Amino acid sequence: MQQDITNKLTSSLTSNPITGAGLLLLLTLLAALYAARRPRPIYLLDFSCFKPEKQYKVTRETFMKQFKSKGTFTVESVAFQRRMLERSGIGQATYLPESLLGTPINMCSASAVKEASMVVFGAVDELMAATGVRVKDIAVLVVNCSIYNPTPSLAAMVVNHYKLRGNIRSYSLAGMGCSAGLVSVDLAKRLLQVHRDSYALVVSTENMTLNAYFGNDRSMLVSNSLFRMGAAAILLSNRRSDRRRSKYQLIHSVRTHTGASPRSYSCVSQEEDSSGLVGISLSKDLMSVAAAALRSNITTLGPLILPLSQQLRFLLAFLSSRLHKSRSSSTPAAGNFVPDFRKAAEHLCVHAGGRAVLDELERSMGMSEWHMEPSRMTLYRFGNTSSSSLWYELAYTEAKGRVRKGDRVWQIAFGSGFKCNSAVWRALRTVAVGGEIRTNPWVGEIHDFPVDVPKEVPVAC
Repeated sequence: MQQDITNKLTSSLTSNPITGAGLLLLLTLLAALYAARRPRPIYLLDFSCFKPEKQYKVTRETFMKQFKSKGTFTVESVAFQRRMLERSGIGQATYLPESLLGTPINMCSASAVKEASMVVFGAVDELMAATGVRVKDIAVLVVNCSIYNPTPSLAAMVVNHYKLRGNIRSYSLAGMGCSAGLVSVDLAKRLLQVHRDSYALVVSTENMTLNAYFGNDRSMLVSNSLFRMGAAAILLSNRRSDRRRSKYQLIHSVRTHTGASPRSYSCVSQEEDSSGLVGISLSKDLMSVAAAALRSNITTLGPLILPLSQQLRFLLAFLSSRLHKSRSSSTPAAGNFVPDFRKAAEHLCVHAGGRAVLDELERSMGMSEWHMEPSRMTLYRFGNTSSSSLWYELAYTEAKGRVRKGDRVWQIAFGSGFKCNSAVWRALRTVAVGGEIRTNPWVGEIHDFPVDVPKEVPVAC
């Protein structure tokens, strides 16, 4: 029958050229419409993580000594910060800006600009040198920094420094917390669906100069022990010709916002303490709020990345628990089935927000120490660098020579609001350890890791 249809169609086109031309035109238009509406693949050419010079390196003891020198903490606040630092999972080689290491501590606008320029330009310079892309070819720029929101904006600062083109689509994202890096990637992805044959530069950072807290509210003191200086720059492309030289392709990006709940909305907030000093307050509800946001995010992402067998087991467990619940007030163990998320991706990068966050994620998702290693070592070596931490973690995975062609990388980040965002990448090639040295902050010391991180390390101060 198919042969008969083909013969009749051929005969019709041969006997009636006008009809044939019209049909050919229609098919061409339909093909063009399909190509235009088909989502463009988004490639990650390369990324760079800024590594400060040695003079910015700080030990736990130096941190305590320097912050105590401000003279504003009570004895109780000093003891509390020391306990937090001892249990933080942070090592002896993180980084702080010159403004917080000098005597006296100099928290001013000029110092904040100096820090931002150093980390942002440092990361972008390395990235552009590694990729060879001309700055004039960048059509989209997204810069995110949660606390520091100057005028002109950080995006304008980048445009001015690199003399980017006048019609660039530039955005500065502020107040979105540690998950803003993936928000920026998602925004860049959407813009690249509109602008053909374009490059997008994404820069993620935080500013320590204006982020330190020198009051005595315990809910605000926790962040002092965790946050450190850093930045990352990422170059994305929608040019199909860039596929051959790109590292990854973006497969999925899922954003979850639970801010409609007052409890979620207020669990991380910038506010004044009773003495009028501004700090970031972390609520005791933070862990439970983050867990709820993660569950919501995974509910959307899970069907996209989990094997069918895991999805079916989860569905059966869910239906079983619902059926049992209708007959009894208790819920069976089947209702507590947790999918094997280790089968969802070969590599996991969870925002290095703190030891407690990583411990909870490892337990609730059933992840192995190997999967959590990049996050734990990043926290130990660089501290919580806010939205850029995910890229230090991926750099760790690359430096270890673990990324093979076809591997999937799952990034998970949390942020104020409250948000949980995910991105899943597929490696387009095996990342060579020796040839990717310019943009990787772990080169030269990766052989020292992983290290054992005790639950608690005494800090003399």
